[in-house]
Amino acid sequence: MSHGHHHHHTVSSEADRGPLRVALVLIGGLMLAEVVAGLIAGSVALLTDAGHMLTDAGAIVLGLAALRLAARPPSGAMTYGLKRVEPLSAAINGAVLGVLAIVFTIEAISRLVNPRDVEAALVLVVALLAIPVNVIAVRALSRANRESVNVEGVFQHIVTDLYAFVATAIAAIVILATGFNQADAIAALFVAALMLRAAATLLRDSGRIFLEAAPAGVDPDAVGHELAAYPGVESVHDLHVWEVTSGFPSLSAHIVVGWDDDCHDCRAGLERMLHERFGIDHTTLQVEHQPRTLLTIDRKFE
Repeated sequence: MSHGHHHHHTVSSEADRGPLRVALVLIGGLMLAEVVAGLIAGSVALLTDAGHMLTDAGAIVLGLAALRLAARPPSGAMTYGLKRVEPLSAAINGAVLGVLAIVFTIEAISRLVNPRDVEAALVLVVALLAIPVNVIAVRALSRANRESVNVEGVFQHIVTDLYAFVATAIAAIVILATGFNQADAIAALFVAALMLRAAATLLRDSGRIFLEAAPAGVDPDAVGHELAAYPGVESVHDLHVWEVTSGFPSLSAHIVVGWDDDCHDCRAGLERMLHERFGIDHTTLQVEHQPRTLLTIDRKFE
């Protein structure tokens, strides 16, 4: 006898859309101003960050689209719906950040070798105006659900911009005080390093989902021991723990209980335990009885 049971996960993403829209308006306007200022000032740091902000705007648009698609109910062949669009969005954002970081690093090194004059006063004004705008955008995104790798991807884009503007402002002050124009390129290298770090994190987290690794913080061995230690359970086989998307852990297992135990009660108890101890709600437990052993006596008659 075998029994399967499913809890279906529903995600409401409406609350996340508002903060992303606010951030899109702020970043889009600031990006246009920064491109103009960067061209006038001849600042690679400003142009570097303007390019990054273009990817920020694209990341937010992609994130909004992913939220809408992921919220669609399952249908047809897509039995989980389109929930994996969210980690796909995060992976794209991570890849774009990585590529841009390499491009900006090459340009910054070129500027270090062959320094150019920088309109540091204009750079400083733009950076000081941009910092509060980015602070507002970061605060708006911090209210969204950052457990979503998609939302986290957008957040990493914006928070990197905030650090970039701080670095750019410091570089402009150094140039104004000392005339050391290479400070602009050094700031660009700092921004590129932050971008690479964010890219690695996003690619790692989205890659874990696509490779169906266990959710971060969930030890499959610990889950298996808890299942096997539950009263009435004789053995546990074919245990799998993975994430459909971020915040959507799933588990399947084959459970063998004693021949006279109530398999329905055991399954319900295991589901409660998995929810309370591991936060896993989407479970597929195949529960069956251990075969009853019969004693057979062979007699020989002469």
